[in-house]
Amino acid sequence: MSDFRRSAPVHSYARIALSIGVAALATQLVGCGKKAAVDDELAAKLTQPVAQVELQAAPAAAPGSRKGEDIYASVCGACHESGAAGAPKAGDKAAWAPRLGMGFDGLVKSAAAGKGAMPPKGGAADLTDNELKRAVAFLANKAGAGFKAPD
Repeated sequence: MSDFRRSAPVHSYARIALSIGVAALATQLVGCGKKAAVDDELAAKLTQPVAQVELQAAPAAAPGSRKGEDIYASVCGACHESGAAGAPKAGDKAAWAPRLGMGFDGLVKSAAAGKGAMPPKGGAADLTDNELKRAVAFLANKAGAGFKAPD
């Protein structure tokens, strides 16, 4: 029995230490649910992007004033640069030879009506007749034709 009495003070010290530890932990946990004060304006300022990009549409050319080269770049080049859907590549004299044999008016008529996978006017229904002629002349001249585009 004497051994039990000697260890009793150790047990009581352990209980006291455990009680103090639990109390300290409880005081730390009390503040966990509180929301920290945040300056919303400062947070927004600190998270702003470094740069901003603003896209603006290019001013549209007046109907009838577009050049053949511009029309080719925006409409025709998508297929005629790569040969997509069987389109003859720009500048390929062998592929264009039979087409150039149709003459300028024949090529314009074919482009206006559409040919193969190409829709009428290459899909640019807003082209005027003169704009279409300018685009045809530009594309055909890349393959060696000597067509004169209308002003």
